Amino acid sequence: MTPEPPPKVITRHHEGRIHAYVVGNAVHGTLEPAAVFPVRDGDEVVASVVRQDLERVVYTTLHGVVCLTRAGGLVWASDFEPRSDVRHGHQPACVLSTDDRTAWVYRPDAMAGRGGGDQWVVHDADSGMVLARHELETVGHGAFHHVHPVDGSIYLDIGEGQDGSVILRGTGGADGEREFVTYPWSDRCLIDLAPSGRQFMTVDHHQADVAFHEHPTGDVLFTIPVEAFGYDPEESFVEWSGGYLSEDTAIVTVGGESQDEEEWFRHHLVDVRTGTLSGELTVEVSNPYELVLLGDDSWLTGGPGDHPVRWSRTPRPSASPGPAVPNLPCEKRQP
Repeated sequence: MTPEPPPKVITRHHEGRIHAYVVGNAVHGTLEPAAVFPVRDGDEVVASVVRQDLERVVYTTLHGVVCLTRAGGLVWASDFEPRSDVRHGHQPACVLSTDDRTAWVYRPDAMAGRGGGDQWVVHDADSGMVLARHELETVGHGAFHHVHPVDGSIYLDIGEGQDGSVILRGTGGADGEREFVTYPWSDRCLIDLAPSGRQFMTVDHHQADVAFHEHPTGDVLFTIPVEAFGYDPEESFVEWSGGYLSEDTAIVTVGGESQDEEEWFRHHLVDVRTGTLSGELTVEVSNPYELVLLGDDSWLTGGPGDHPVRWSRTPRPSASPGPAVPNLPCEKRQP
């Protein structure tokens, strides 16, 4: 029997602090932070990740990566040298490995004007020592990490603006030899990994289609163009959002603009076992990126006081007020 995965720990930045939320099976409705971390004076947090035991946080700023204890004590810090005077266009990112032993940091050094290319750096999470440094051939604005739930490998999706998106995969633990593989595309954005890690989902950089790939090869299992959802491809597009609602169901978000120049978007369900459309999910969110899928038939949206709210298609006694929305018939939609 496959062991139950540990609860997800997510972070939000609010009023100069990092709030950590534990998303367990029994936790629904508005979430309260399980831990709150202060940051160093003057630090503007770009990205953050909290250890599973909630005792340490790792975060990036425009100028470095920092690891603090829950009480705010400095464990280690690594500055990005030389210091950049560029204020916009480069967003460093970070993630912890599944065993919390390594911290993976994406450095968009090219856009920061540091005189070199981008870097992907692996630090020992306890000491900050650099275990590996991978020189990248990208000029990225920012990136997103995705941790494989089974083998612990790390996916990195680097956004290069109008030049496209580059997807890499790194392997190797704190004591092992690391390998970095770049997938042979520059026009696909990585959206999500399946809960089991057996496959992953990408969206065309020009937003014409969504594709599902085998892990780790990247071989395409199937592709769905935007017109298959019942929309005019000249007036609609696949959003760079969505992901896996569950192991067997993905959400693909399609958006566009009405004749009154109002933006719209809808969340379509795809059966990833067969590649067929299986309905639509109605979610009350202000934009496509507010929806965060957890892979267990539940999702997060924004809530009061900037705290996330967890929803589920299966009603639960502890759920926030409001009925869960069932699958709706798949039909052609007019914006």
